[in-house]
Amino acid sequence: MYGLINKLTAQVGSRDELADIMSAGTQNMPNCKSYVIAKCASDENLLWITEVWTDKESHQASLQLPSVQEAIAKGRPLVAGMECVATTTPVE
Repeated sequence: MYGLINKLTAQVGSRDELADIMSAGTQNMPNCKSYVIAKCASDENLLWITEVWTDKESHQASLQLPSVQEAIAKGRPLVAGMECVATTTPVE
């Protein structure tokens, strides 16, 4: 198992649009156990992305999926900053 916790800061006023783009682009990713996009309760521009994959290679492969590539292209202008907060080993 392979997990990531990412902190994604949207351009001011763009968080909901960015969350919608990401949600649409990350459906049906092979070997993805969980992909949660959560709005931060204390920062109106911040999203937390929590991912669980069967393995690191599946995560890397997902970045080449057409739907993910499209989401990256659409969402990139709305991103003010991105940080991988933690890499984890999820427990089943």
